[in-house]
Amino acid sequence: MKQAIFNGKGTITVEERPKPTIKEPTDAVLRVVLACVCGSDLWFYRGVSDLPHGSIGHEFIGVVDEIGDAVADLSVGDFVISPFTWSDGTCEICTAGFHSACIHGGVFGQGGEDDGGQAEFVRVPQADGTLVRIPGTDFDDETLASLLALTDVMATGHHAAVSAEVTSGDTVAVVGDGAVGLCAVLSAKRLGAERIIVLGSTTESRHALAREWGATDIITARGEEAVQQLKGLTDGYGADAVMECVGGKDATDTAFAIAKPGAVVGRVGIPHDATVDATVPFFRNVGTRGGPAPARSYQPQLVEAVLRGEIDPSRVFDLTVALDDIAEGYAAMDERRAIKALVKVSDLGEVSA
Repeated sequence: MKQAIFNGKGTITVEERPKPTIKEPTDAVLRVVLACVCGSDLWFYRGVSDLPHGSIGHEFIGVVDEIGDAVADLSVGDFVISPFTWSDGTCEICTAGFHSACIHGGVFGQGGEDDGGQAEFVRVPQADGTLVRIPGTDFDDETLASLLALTDVMATGHHAAVSAEVTSGDTVAVVGDGAVGLCAVLSAKRLGAERIIVLGSTTESRHALAREWGATDIITARGEEAVQQLKGLTDGYGADAVMECVGGKDATDTAFAIAKPGAVVGRVGIPHDATVDATVPFFRNVGTRGGPAPARSYQPQLVEAVLRGEIDPSRVFDLTVALDDIAEGYAAMDERRAIKALVKVSDLGEVSA
């Protein structure tokens, strides 16, 4: 099979590798239909974070090709989506809703032989607890792309809003206008936020989508200037809820500085050199929650929202490439020529009803 391989900073190749096989009775092998490049993949691509050379990619949807003897809830031919982590779905952590921290879980695309989703096939451990079967057999390209977004980026944006405790009528701030930040805007609007202030780049295409999804104000300044602009928009109080969707030091500092006393900062950006001065939230009674999104916990409700036409997160994909051309997807995102690259791997074909 063809598989995207991370070969070090700035280098993604597509190589022929052995097709995955069932290793544990709880495994499934998936034929990948769509995959995509995540902003967190760029941390490896840019050399900021380390990753063993090997398979990469953790956002994918596809069709069940093979199942292990212990898989009870899935059949060959089922159309499914996967979260970016695998989980058993039965441990105390999963039943509490935090599947991304499952004691028997892991993260796809960490340099292994067969765990990368940017490939024609991928092995899925703990298949019953991980994969979500999608009802129906006929989906247009927009719906397929929206379902792909639920594997991570939309679920992570939703987690930012849930963690920040966004409620109806709130004035909220979203730090970052990348794919996750934009999905946080969509999620905050869905949860009833009345005013959504985005702190991000100067990229007009991102501003346009943010406004379409509910943003009311855009701040392109950085640092203290951004803090003062947001306070000017909120009569000096700050935001009722803050979603930090970048992970860097400046973004983290800004997120806590713009939080209204009593607010919660929902952090979903992977921290990089980002430490929190404990005295800042302490003396203003600002809370913090968040982390890797428990996407599997959110997916059933988000799938329903997509299939009912309530949300269309497919709009976050503004570049489509074939698997053979995935290196261009990485380069385009790295150079900010694209918000998020969708990777077309295969046709859906016939699936189980």
